[in-house]
Amino acid sequence: MSCISPQETYCEEIFVDGVEVLTEKQYWAKEPKYKGMIPLNLLRRMSKSVRMGVGTGMPLIKKYNDIDGIIIGSANGSIKKSISFLNQIVEYDEGTLTPTDFVQSTSNSIAGTLALLGKIRGYNNTHVNNGIAFESAVLDALLLFEEGEAKRLLLGGVEEISQANYNVDVLRGMFKKEDVDSTNLLFSGTQGTVSGEGASMFIVDSEKSVDSFAKIVDVNQVCFPSKEEVVERAIAFLENNNLSPDDIDGLFLGYNGDNRTDFYYDFLQNQLFQDKALFVFKNLVADFYTVSSFAMWLVASLFNGKNLPKETILRNTNKKINRVLIYNHYEGTQHGFILMERP
Repeated sequence: MSCISPQETYCEEIFVDGVEVLTEKQYWAKEPKYKGMIPLNLLRRMSKSVRMGVGTGMPLIKKYNDIDGIIIGSANGSIKKSISFLNQIVEYDEGTLTPTDFVQSTSNSIAGTLALLGKIRGYNNTHVNNGIAFESAVLDALLLFEEGEAKRLLLGGVEEISQANYNVDVLRGMFKKEDVDSTNLLFSGTQGTVSGEGASMFIVDSEKSVDSFAKIVDVNQVCFPSKEEVVERAIAFLENNNLSPDDIDGLFLGYNGDNRTDFYYDFLQNQLFQDKALFVFKNLVADFYTVSSFAMWLVASLFNGKNLPKETILRNTNKKINRVLIYNHYEGTQHGFILMERP
């Protein structure tokens, strides 16, 4: 797996040097040097989301062969290129337009570029349904495996900050008006959160191999539930996998500091997981549509023997974490569960 985020995750320095305190209202991704990884003539034309997707995906493609397909979750994709292309339509009166902006204006440009550079001619799909885009990508992968249509896939979630979208989201009250740093974000008790971006990629196999260090057991999603319905869905989700809340060792919750919607997380853990280890992740990377892919990267890192930064631990039980439930929602409307365990 590979991850680009507002923290130093690309070389996994976050587990050695700790978490950087972020103070801006937009948490910008720390991109690696792409020279040698991406041809310079292509790099100059790439949008940020495509760069990050290629930067996380290509090292995995080069290391692991026999990849049968690529599945990406990206609600906005190269949104900056989309806006640039639309502006060109107006500026040139629908005349001769720059083809690069058109080619990279779609969300599937990330998966398409990875397929072209990696010469992967199999299944290629991008899920764009906002706050559950990554959960839908995971579900897509699980379905392909169950149907026997693939044995190895590149799975990922990618999102970039678009200044145009950010300005609109500010006007509709999504982000905080006051300044708050990442150490106080989750407990600010005010309306809104902060905006983030990043890319997380995973090589997933249908069967366990000697390289396997984390297992995705199942995924589930629901839209517009009440807090009681979230609890009911969580119970049903676990029962469908022959589990109960007692079988969960750790809970990764998407607290983002917005006092209008964080009550979902409070209610779920108080109802079902009062004595379980609790972890958070949006104080490291802020909030974006596919942030649950970063949560999966953290869980997999934990299962791979890494000690998670203290900033991610909300409640420690000093018990070995063998099975984890990731629960995240976007603006209280789209809710996703991902169940993971050690293989």
